[in-house]
Amino acid sequence: MTFWDKITGNDMKKEFKSFEARAKELPADYQEAWEKIKENLWNHSDFTGRNLMPIMDSALYILEETASDGQSVQSALGEDIKGFCSALVGEEGSNTFRDKWRKQLNNNIAKKLGK
Repeated sequence: MTFWDKITGNDMKKEFKSFEARAKELPADYQEAWEKIKENLWNHSDFTGRNLMPIMDSALYILEETASDGQSVQSALGEDIKGFCSALVGEEGSNTFRDKWRKQLNNNIAKKLGK
């Protein structure tokens, strides 16, 4: 990866396009689950989203394997896709980027107020 690719995110665009190509080969219900997974995972992203690429790859692999085995989406992910995504990123109730920013803002205000 070149410096330019890292700055512009070209490397991530290529990887994300490959994810989308793989997802289009899945059955319709799995494609819907993939869209929900993407929505829920982006909440746990860092500023660039690079931390999610291996996680998204793993989630897509799980969908591909269960689809090839003929299992339902629910058997792979359960009924709670949001909980599944939280489990993928680390632990249940893990911090989102909003939580991190809120904590940083509160710390900065506390410093200004001398607390």
